[in-house]
Amino acid sequence: MGQEKKRKELVEEYLKGGVSLRELGAKHGIARATIHRWVKMYESGSGIGARRMRVEVMKAMPDDVKRLQRELYEARLHTKLLETMIDIAENEMGVAIRKKTGAKK
Repeated sequence: MGQEKKRKELVEEYLKGGVSLRELGAKHGIARATIHRWVKMYESGSGIGARRMRVEVMKAMPDDVKRLQRELYEARLHTKLLETMIDIAENEMGVAIRKKTGAKK
């Protein structure tokens, strides 16, 4: 089996759920950190064939996983938008808006 094909299959198996990185590593004789790096490469879209692999993995995923991944992406984007708005407001108004750590309740 080619190295890229093996990577793709391991990433698919992990992203489908039901198996941990540790279990997957033990099953295939590959270090957990290596599989974790492959998953991160897939998620970031870097690496050889990552885009093609991401499309193929997305096709193989159940619809509910695809929906949850989309919701997570949108929630992270929304959080980033709100944090940026707070940063802009703090800079323009010169007032700290975020709650200070250790403040009394």
